[in-house]
Amino acid sequence: MDIVSKIPHHRKGLFLISLTAFLWSSSGLFIKILTVNAYVISFYRSLIAAITLLVIIFTRKNKTKFEFDGLTVLASVFYAGILIFFVIANKMTTSANAIFLQFTAPIYLLFLEPLFLKTKFRRKDLITVLICVAGMFLFFAGRLEMGNIYGNFVAIAAGICFAMFSLLLKWKKNLGGENTILSIIFGNLLVAVICLPIMYSDISITPMQFYILLYMGVVQIGISYFIFNIGIKYVSATESMIIGMLEAVFNPVWVFLGVGEAPSVQALIGGVIIFGGIIWHNVRRAEVSS
Repeated sequence: MDIVSKIPHHRKGLFLISLTAFLWSSSGLFIKILTVNAYVISFYRSLIAAITLLVIIFTRKNKTKFEFDGLTVLASVFYAGILIFFVIANKMTTSANAIFLQFTAPIYLLFLEPLFLKTKFRRKDLITVLICVAGMFLFFAGRLEMGNIYGNFVAIAAGICFAMFSLLLKWKKNLGGENTILSIIFGNLLVAVICLPIMYSDISITPMQFYILLYMGVVQIGISYFIFNIGIKYVSATESMIIGMLEAVFNPVWVFLGVGEAPSVQALIGGVIIFGGIIWHNVRRAEVSS
């Protein structure tokens, strides 16, 4: 415990958000494997995630106080938008399009964070985002396509929701809010409530589908966003999304392990560019306090 407490805050945030990105990255593979519709996936995954997070907070020594305020409610709504829009986008367009367009989020945050949180606009952030976007273009070369135009718009909506959720979560933490995990719990419950009437007639799933959804709810959403909620305390909202772009790098690892699909040479080069851009962004950066 003493060792963990001695880790510089910014480095701790980088590690936690990177771990989150790795856990997030498994979603593309499993969403494609599951043959059920997007609303069934969203309902079960979010309901299980909400239960997982409730178990975590009720077993912790520091008890969480349930409270509602404007930032918590808005963050919950945008969080629900991330989950629903991303799953729908994966079903309507290619996984490459869905991931690429979702990670337009750092571009929005470059301007939103200085505007709302009064942070300094950093040229280094802009350069890093441009490097990572260039890497993603190369990474997804040959797989990016017009696809279903509506699916692409839905993926863009997921990116906007991602940016707003990160911004609001950071805003609440800056104001001294200690119960930001509630936004994630309420958001998951909101997803389940929205999806239930839509997918009620298709609610039955096979045991194998249940096990996949159990993993997605507990680990890929529940635990990952619990880690993200801690990590964003130590980094800016823009940084959290820049590091989150590692999801695109990790995603092919899951695909390779799951179905044996090896990434192309272009994808490997693009992944190196994204990874290198993120490392460059943080190298020799002064440690920030919590």
